[in-house]
Amino acid sequence: MKENCAFVIMIKDKWWREFCHRHHEGKKVHSYVQGGWAPPKNTSVIFFYVTKPTAQIGGYAEFVERKVGDVESLWNEHGNESALQTKEKYAEFMANKQRVSFIRFKNLKEAANPIPLNNVLMLLGVKRLARKGFYISKETADKLIALME
Repeated sequence: MKENCAFVIMIKDKWWREFCHRHHEGKKVHSYVQGGWAPPKNTSVIFFYVTKPTAQIGGYAEFVERKVGDVESLWNEHGNESALQTKEKYAEFMANKQRVSFIRFKNLKEAANPIPLNNVLMLLGVKRLARKGFYISKETADKLIALME
């Protein structure tokens, strides 16, 4: 298996809660929307680090793909998978942006035991997390999953 098999993405609490809500409604595929060329490009698993004040890894999902393209065309294709809910909210969120990334994922799993920031930092051996997210190895991903279950 390749070294960078998983990606930790930063997500605001309100978007995390919305994805969890969509998951409980039975939605299968979700899209996290970011302006420009957002990572990850290629991975197997996405871990969701819910930013402060929550400051914990709240769950993970199976990565489907990252689609980058025109703001209008990607909304028409995958807008129904987004936590933004309406085209108006999407337009406000994407104001003045030419390109957008839809990070598509499925099989969302909420952590039975979310991992607090201090534990994540100790496990990774770092002082702070990269704001744009970061790749992790299969071994580290397996450890995170085991801690969450």
